[in-house]
Amino acid sequence: MQTYLMAFVIGGLICVLGQLLMDLTPLTPAHVLVLFVVLGGVLSGLGLYQPLVDIAGAGATVPLPGFGHSLVSGTIEEINKVGLWGIFTGAVKATAAGITAAIVFALAIAIVFDPKG
Repeated sequence: MQTYLMAFVIGGLICVLGQLLMDLTPLTPAHVLVLFVVLGGVLSGLGLYQPLVDIAGAGATVPLPGFGHSLVSGTIEEINKVGLWGIFTGAVKATAAGITAAIVFALAIAIVFDPKG
């Protein structure tokens, strides 16, 4: 039960931070998206995001900083396996399933519903 609670709290805090950034600063949603992905990647590269993932699970991996974490941790893992070539393949391997799911679900929604604009 504690795992679910921590996922809810940490994920909620990340979302609250994003909403506050959009409400209280001139940052647009696109700025916040880029900021969160880059921040997740930087924290992952410094070894600071994995402890948050260990505590919060999906509460830390599902929000946008989790995508940056996946990119960087996948790249580091692949570099350790295959060397320099891992710089080019690691991020793609680590995030391919999520990107594919986003594309497939977006296509399904676009087929089912009538888009405006």
